[in-house]
Amino acid sequence: MNDLTLIIPTKKEAESLPSFLEEIKNLSCNKLIVLQKEDIETKEAIKNIKNIKIIEQKNNGYGNALIEGINEVNTSYCCIINADGSMDPKYLIEMMKECKNQDLVFGSRYQKPGGGSEDDDIVTLIGNYFFTFIGNLLFNLKITDILYTYILGKTSSLRNLQLQNADFRICVELPIKAKFKKLKYSCLPSYERERIGGKKKVNALKDGLLILIEIVKHFFVRIK
Repeated sequence: MNDLTLIIPTKKEAESLPSFLEEIKNLSCNKLIVLQKEDIETKEAIKNIKNIKIIEQKNNGYGNALIEGINEVNTSYCCIINADGSMDPKYLIEMMKECKNQDLVFGSRYQKPGGGSEDDDIVTLIGNYFFTFIGNLLFNLKITDILYTYILGKTSSLRNLQLQNADFRICVELPIKAKFKKLKYSCLPSYERERIGGKKKVNALKDGLLILIEIVKHFFVRIK
């Protein structure tokens, strides 16, 4: 996996990131940490860890972390994998193999057999099923988990999407734009682990409304 860069968006993950980096230290891929300049605690927690690259976000937000990370990658492939340890790196080899014939490979918590989550609650579970259903209905996406950003893809294909959303709306922007750009993509089952530490950064109601607006926006842009 020498031609792969892990993009690790990080926000106040001083508790979890050192443990996650220890887990992946023997993987033969690049590790790119993207964090906010003011996140001193996380920087301090990983200051002695070798073989990682750290960049400070120019603009705040989860979406911006992904965009700036993608633009920093120098390898042919890259993968978004969160700093909290919830995304299991054991799937990377299979995702890399799958991506040889695809532009993007989406990890899915709801694809069987093998998918699942220790982090979902009833609100996020219903929300994920709802938004996935709407995305498939409006855009014929054929995706099983629209809100999960465990995504491995060709770096050139991800840059071709010209992603714009600064926040969590980027999770639906990704597959919708992949459809618009006629990229080849597939889904593989992925089991989401309990996060090592910290709290969810998503506000289910607020971000859910923004995500719904984002989906509707792309629908009307498409039919113009």
